[in-house]
Amino acid sequence: MLKGKIVNLASVEKEDLKQLMGWRNNPEFRKYFREYRELNFSMQKNWYEQHVVNNPNTIMFSVRRNKDNLLLGCCGLVYINWLHRHCDLSLYIGWKNSYIDNKNYAKESCHLLFKYAFDELCLNKIWTEIYEFDTKKNELYKKLGFKQDGLLRQNYLYKGKWWNSRILSLLSSEYKRIK
Repeated sequence: MLKGKIVNLASVEKEDLKQLMGWRNNPEFRKYFREYRELNFSMQKNWYEQHVVNNPNTIMFSVRRNKDNLLLGCCGLVYINWLHRHCDLSLYIGWKNSYIDNKNYAKESCHLLFKYAFDELCLNKIWTEIYEFDTKKNELYKKLGFKQDGLLRQNYLYKGKWWNSRILSLLSSEYKRIK
């Protein structure tokens, strides 16, 4: 378990799957995810067994509030490339349908995840792809020191309109400077 002041990151348990699936299927959240399909429980269970439990290139955590252990969301490091020492960031806070909350749960989850990734796993870079209409993650990642690596023009179709994808990253050296 990774413990901060207000949240802790713990292993994802089978008991968490229905709640996580409900949040992932929320249309207001799903528009921000690369996995656009609505998930059924069989798909959620398959993700858990194949990726969370059995994939060494995926490390996922449940986000829990310290004061009562309430499940708030999910985050993790995915597509870990152990040779080149980088990974993709996965994050959402489902609590109160917030996606990225204003109580600093998402922010502290990222700090815990980055400390683990850079200090313990010795990764060099954490990257992510966000769509240009995803203002909550854009603001959060900017505060956390992410830089834009690239722009994928008209990469995502949402509600009949083409949107750009932004590729963002945070290097270990940048993290250590802002830490």
